[in-house]
Amino acid sequence: MRTLAITQNITVDGSIEMITDWFDPQGQAAVDMSDVLEESHRQDDRADALLLGRQTFEDFRGYWPVQTEDPTGITAYLDRVAKYVVSSTLTDPGWQNSMVLTGDPVEAIRRLKAEEGQDIVLTGSITLAHTVIAAGLVDEYRLFVYPTVQGRGRGLFPEGYEVPRLRLLESRAFRSGITLQRYAPA
Repeated sequence: MRTLAITQNITVDGSIEMITDWFDPQGQAAVDMSDVLEESHRQDDRADALLLGRQTFEDFRGYWPVQTEDPTGITAYLDRVAKYVVSSTLTDPGWQNSMVLTGDPVEAIRRLKAEEGQDIVLTGSITLAHTVIAAGLVDEYRLFVYPTVQGRGRGLFPEGYEVPRLRLLESRAFRSGITLQRYAPA
């Protein structure tokens, strides 16, 4: 069975919704993000599938494929990885290596997890994240915690959802002040 990992950029106050400019996918201006990017690539090397909701997929599709000079390597990774978009309205993904998952998303993701392969990573896609969390499908949470407080925005977990206990797998600080917190259900 494959690992389904939710990888999210998150503020100290728990927001994953990017309402303000606390996150920049190409780097944080003059901040040294090389060690964060190195960790991101390490995780990418263990994943062969990216799981996205329709809105995040469309945001990615509108941004990453047109980045012609991307020193981060994110564009190259996103071009080659298998992308699965959960949608009831999208019919043609219009991006190489992309497939639309229709019908019951929980069942589609269970089937995807049962296939042979490496990690499946879900990022962004707040509504889809809430769905897979509530269905108990998440094997690991990989949280890149940014040293900022946004004061608003949707969080990682669905309202009223309780996880009795998580097991810390790793805690690591980066030069930028960002930390990585990896957890698995206990």
